[in-house]
Amino acid sequence: MAIVRIGLDIAKLVFQVHGVDGHGKAVLKKTLSRSEMLGYFTKLAPCLIGIEACAGAHYWARELAKLGHDVRLMASQFVAPYRKSGKNDANDADAICEAVGRPNMRFVPVKTEEAQAILTLHRARDLLVAERVALSNQIRGLLGEFGIAVAGGMARLRRVMLEIGTGNRSLPLLAKETIGELYERLLVLDQRAEEYERKISVLARQNEVASRLMQIEGVGPITATALVASVGDAKVFRNGREFAAWLGLTPRQHSSGGKSRLGGITKRGDVRLRTLLIHGTRSAMRSMPGKTDRKSRWVVELQKRSCNNVAAVALAAKHARIMWAMLARGTEYKVAA
Repeated sequence: MAIVRIGLDIAKLVFQVHGVDGHGKAVLKKTLSRSEMLGYFTKLAPCLIGIEACAGAHYWARELAKLGHDVRLMASQFVAPYRKSGKNDANDADAICEAVGRPNMRFVPVKTEEAQAILTLHRARDLLVAERVALSNQIRGLLGEFGIAVAGGMARLRRVMLEIGTGNRSLPLLAKETIGELYERLLVLDQRAEEYERKISVLARQNEVASRLMQIEGVGPITATALVASVGDAKVFRNGREFAAWLGLTPRQHSSGGKSRLGGITKRGDVRLRTLLIHGTRSAMRSMPGKTDRKSRWVVELQKRSCNNVAAVALAAKHARIMWAMLARGTEYKVAA
């Protein structure tokens, strides 16, 4: 019988294919090399193909979709429960094939090449920022060996390095030269990070959707462009709460016997997007005590009842719902009086 559903376990060089017919009976179990992939699926009649969302998954989803196949990506944690035995490529492909056929399965939106190009820029900037933090911590540790304690923050480190350069703080000549070289590398990283940020700002101004998202308090070019590139079509989410849950901003449940128990946020989904939203709300909250709009009053009251961290996460979840509405419906941001 004809193949109606395929589970595809992808890797760098070897790909495992598991296909079933309309009755769910396995009719295809095959291993393909990378060079054989497109040729094999070109000859295959269009069908539903499931792939775990991992490195290279979006590329293969786009390529197979060009051949007429219906390609769906799924998070690995949703596939694992369908694995019947030990973990290997064949069992993984079988589990993917079973999971993609479930009517209530949640799928990952397939990113376009343009969206992935934007995210490449974000990843490069993130790497630079991580390198800069590591380098600044190394400099602080070395200065501490000579009795110079530097508090957190790049501004304080720069001030101390200026004092060392002008001779107001003494160091052995060799240590001064070595730490000075490390600081020069830090300055180079600063310049490269600023270049990436300028490119992101240009992209944000050129993108109409990102420009609308930046109307929200605490949402800048980095958050807006990362969100637009990562989400794609917001209509794949049924509502704003489902979108907030996808970002990991909703409470974790452990309920039983009719009794609801809610814990901290689930922290599922994209860690970077969630972090950007929460940091953005922390910045926005600084100016809210003096405002009279409904959202600002709600945040101030929440801070009084709980704490700043809880209020920041709650506001991030609210912003996520607002963003979903703006993305899915094409609306402008409006502040409720």
